[in-house]
Parts: sequence; structure tokens; C-alpha cells
Amino acid sequence: MNSEQLKGFLSAGNITVVEAMQKIDANAKGILYIVDADCRLEGVVTDGDIRRWIIRTADLEEHVSEMMNQSPRSVYLQELNTALDYMERMKIKSLPVLDAGCRVVDVIVKDTSSRIDTARLEHQMLNDVDVVIMAGGKGTRLYPYTKILPKPLIPVGDVPIMERIIGRFCDYGVKRFIATLNYRKTMIRSYFADLMTNYKLDYVEESRPLGTAGSLRLIETAFHKPFIVTNCDILIDADYTDIYEHHCKSGNMLTIVTALKNIIVPYGVVNAKENAIVDSMEEKPKMSYFVNTGMYILNPELLDYIPEDTFYHMTDLADDLLKQGKQVGMYPISEDSFLDMGEFEEMHRMEQKLSLKAE
Repeated sequence: MNSEQLKGFLSAGNITVVEAMQKIDANAKGILYIVDADCRLEGVVTDGDIRRWIIRTADLEEHVSEMMNQSPRSVYLQELNTALDYMERMKIKSLPVLDAGCRVVDVIVKDTSSRIDTARLEHQMLNDVDVVIMAGGKGTRLYPYTKILPKPLIPVGDVPIMERIIGRFCDYGVKRFIATLNYRKTMIRSYFADLMTNYKLDYVEESRPLGTAGSLRLIETAFHKPFIVTNCDILIDADYTDIYEHHCKSGNMLTIVTALKNIIVPYGVVNAKENAIVDSMEEKPKMSYFVNTGMYILNPELLDYIPEDTFYHMTDLADDLLKQGKQVGMYPISEDSFLDMGEFEEMHRMEQKLSLKAE
């Protein structure tokens, strides 16, 4: 790779967790190699390392040197002819190339068109996990598109968003989906009735809007293990098996998939103290938060917490659980891994992101 591409894989160890997530998003390979001032290899950080750090500490400002693997795999220039065999044997997707002084001069990246690890899926598929798609909303943020089509059928590229969501879960072996319907429900039913599929899609129909959680009480089929709920206008570019396993191991009753959101204030900020005395100034500060993506994993017993025939959101459920001292957790993903079709600008970003992937 050229020098500019190489820079995208390298960083000093004193950058923050947030900055590391942004660099990993930019190179789209899930990894960052940590080097010293002379470009000598010191360690490696993956998106998984960062996720585990955030889950354990919730600290976004720590330096990545505190969580990096200090014994990264690498290959020297004189061993370059063995690199691909070594990567295959070690099941790794990238490998730094070092000169005689242990300086990184290149990174070999295995050509993959998807983040899905097919070898992992063969053993850990979600083929007995149910997925509920909340598809009853009017999609007012996408008006006037939704005056003609219901939000689940608005195309991203040439495929409706709901079909893309189902396809992503099918990649992980999911076989059964339940869609909650209200607005233009007949059109949604008709579209999916015409498709040849290898999954089962059932429906629950609201007689009136019940919010993002209220319609779950209408589901008559009993869940015998944790199930997944997702909005119909988002795509999560992450390992769904890992998300599900995290929930099962964590002891959470509810797990919210969250995405890092970086917000830059477009003005100089003035901090003041008593008597309107300026204490400090900061030019265009950046704030980082984790936002709710609209994807959740729920334990089956949570259905009993949802009031019947009542407008009730998933956020209401989370608040009620927290008030009762129940454990609610999150699974963090990067900003670039959260694709939201809810607004026109974000819909275009989703189209651009998906155009980079093989269909």
C-alpha cells in the first residue's frame, strides 16, 4: 500500500479511545498498529479490544497504549514470501511488515468483502434466535417518500431497507422473523409474500400505534431464550453473534446496542464562573456520547414488564428496569458501524457505505 494508506493503519500510543475508534473506522479493517516516533512497532489494538475496554471501564479518554497487545504478530521484509501462508495459518486478516530496525514499512491486508467471519458462523450461528422488526411507524422524518411507501419498503440502493435487515440476520443463520405492522401494513405483507425466501416471516398488527415496545405484548408465540428487537430503518455493521453472546454472558435483562457519536460544536465555547468572569475558552470542542441505535436483546420475561394496550417505548422499558434495580447493559460499536436511514442525509450515507460492499 502507499504511504497515505499505511498512515491509516498506524498511530502513536497516546491517542484516546475515541480517536482510535475513528482511525479504525477510517481504515475499515478493524485494527490499528501502535508505533513509536521512529515507526517501530509497539503493539496492536483491534475494535474488539476497544469494545471490551469500554464495556469494562466506560472510559473513552484513556490512551490506547493501556489496552494494546504488546506482542503483535508481524513479518520481516526478508520473510515476505511466507506472509500469506502465515496469515492463513494464524487466521488473521492483516499483518505489519517490518524492516531490519523493526520499523513498519507496509501492512498486508487480506482481501475480504465482508466483516462476517464465515468460519466462526459455521459453529456459532443464530439459527434458533428470533428477531422482531418494529415496522409499524409512519417514518415522518422521510416524508414525502413515506407518503407513497411505508418506511420498511423504502429502497437503499435497489433493495428495501427491511429486506436488507433480514438479509443481514440471515447471514448469521436467523430463520424466524416477526414484524410488527401498522402503517400501510397491506403493502408490506404483499411485498414479502412475493419473495422466495428460506426464512419464516410472521406478523403482528397494531390497531393503533403502541410505541417501539408496546406492540411486543401482541406477540402470542412464547420466547424460550433471549430474542433480538430492531428498528426497521437501521443497519448495524457488527458481529451479531458476538452481540448476542455478550448479552447472554453479561447477566443483563436488556442489552442496548449503542454507537459512538462525535459532535463538534461549531463555535468557540466560553466557560464562565461567578459574576460572568470568563474562566476559559475552547475553540470548537468535540463531545463524544454513546447513542441508542434501536437494536436490543431482551430476556423473554421482559414481556411481562410491558403494559398491555399501552403506548410504550423501549426507552420506557429501560427506565422502568433501572428504577427497579434491574441490570441494563450496552454493547458499544463505532460511529461508522451504525447506519441510520431515518433522515435523508443519513440515508445517503447508508447508500454510500453499502456501495463499498459486494452485493
